[in-house]
Amino acid sequence: MIEARSVWLRYTPNSGWVLRGASLRLAPGSIVALMGPNGSGKTSMLKVLAGLIKPGRGEVLYNGLNIWDMDDARRLEARRTAVYVAEKPVMVRGTVMDNLLLGLRLRGIDPQLAEKRVEWVVESLGLDSILDMNARSLSAGQAQIVSIARALVLGPKYLLLDEPFPHLDRARRRLLAGLLEELRSEGVAIAIAGHEEAYTLRLSDSIAWIESGIVTMQEPDSVLI
Repeated sequence: MIEARSVWLRYTPNSGWVLRGASLRLAPGSIVALMGPNGSGKTSMLKVLAGLIKPGRGEVLYNGLNIWDMDDARRLEARRTAVYVAEKPVMVRGTVMDNLLLGLRLRGIDPQLAEKRVEWVVESLGLDSILDMNARSLSAGQAQIVSIARALVLGPKYLLLDEPFPHLDRARRRLLAGLLEELRSEGVAIAIAGHEEAYTLRLSDSIAWIESGIVTMQEPDSVLI
């Protein structure tokens, strides 16, 4: 489980607080939606949960241990269990397949296992037709789904998605929604930040409403579309 406890965050000493005593728990087999106005702190909370940003105050616990009290090697090992997918992904040079294989190669994952993971993700998200395309020539929607696929092949225990639905067409939204439900049933913990209420509300077990850096937990049926 990943848990942020009373986290305060600001990006420079003279700037305002982006997160103000925010707490959020991400448990295995659950989907939490992070919702709220633009600039409310949703993306920052995802990055804190992923261990990408160190908060000024508070704790970020991975299975009960503060990730920022760990040495570099243990922190890297813990962070590898969580994968953050940005709203505006960056594709590396090469084909879509090159992008899917990059993280697997960097982590030294067995080639046979890597091949199986890639095959599963490609089939699940319908990527066969674009595997040989130049990744930097993709449309916004194609780049978004490829970035999600690139994360999934790593087999994360925690999947942190920033605005995953808006750039996707209806067919790919349905594919992604179905895949996220499958991952939840397998024990993956998922956090989705975004405004695509029809999907986030249907998928989510709980809502973390973030406004002015403060988190309030709600049930999905209590949020008005």
